[in-house]
Amino acid sequence: MSAYLTPAGLTGAGIGLVFGVGLVLIIWRISARRIRLVDRVAPYLQERPTTSRLLADSHVVTPFPTLERIVRPVARDIGGVLERLGSGAGSIRRRLVRAGTSTTLEAFRTEQVIWATLGLAIGLVLALIIGVARGVSLLPLIVLVVLCAVGGALLRDHRLTQQVQQRERRMIAEFPTIAELLALSVGAGESPLAALERVARSTRGELAGEIGLMLADVRSGVGLGPALDGMARRTELASIARFTDGIGTAVERGTPLSEVLRAQAQDAREVGHRALMEEGGRREVLMMIPVVFLMLPVTILFAVFPGLSVLAITL
Repeated sequence: MSAYLTPAGLTGAGIGLVFGVGLVLIIWRISARRIRLVDRVAPYLQERPTTSRLLADSHVVTPFPTLERIVRPVARDIGGVLERLGSGAGSIRRRLVRAGTSTTLEAFRTEQVIWATLGLAIGLVLALIIGVARGVSLLPLIVLVVLCAVGGALLRDHRLTQQVQQRERRMIAEFPTIAELLALSVGAGESPLAALERVARSTRGELAGEIGLMLADVRSGVGLGPALDGMARRTELASIARFTDGIGTAVERGTPLSEVLRAQAQDAREVGHRALMEEGGRREVLMMIPVVFLMLPVTILFAVFPGLSVLAITL
């Protein structure tokens, strides 16, 4: 088995693997160019665009737009494989909205393909190093390369989840201040809609941006109630949902809004305080790990070693 794991053998195996993958991709794209029944019927069922599709501005993610347009059909096909791995299109669309980004699903799939390609390159380098240094058989190295590629795609999905969590934490931190500013504006005699416009103009942040989007929906002709419901659906936060429900109820029934907003701000501060205390408790447990596993053994060693040395000399 070691005769096949020489540098020349690994180089030949890598060239053969690249050639095989390229041949499979060529056959795959040739078979994908066949016109399907859906493609024949679609022009007669959908609305014909008023302008040329060549003038449509496509979202470009990478600094290589031509290469991106070539890779995009492949990324669309790989997206089906990623959906089977748990990265569903519906979940990605919801998280893209919650992350507050303008990235489309196709652009996100392209980014996943780029991350998977980087993972594939890292896996190939690791496989070559391990194969030359350790003399491992070919099958575990192939598994390592595949796992690195899949891990790169899933890592981009995990990064999107982290972006959503970070944005939601910022919105929760901004909510008490926004609620109290609205309570002050409403208490001063302004209408809820005017108070929302004032807060959107005078503040900056994620929650202020969501309020601006909601006001843009209102100015485009959507009612205040549906616009508030849309804001709650975009954020998917319980505190923001209660906030929008309180404003909608106050506008519809004419109930006083300032006291409701102050109570919500106080509740949000208490929730933030409890979350901070829970995070402090978790950090305290994590801080015990170096104390127990590093400092305590060294202290015991310093205390016991002189006694052991004296016993060894006595014996």
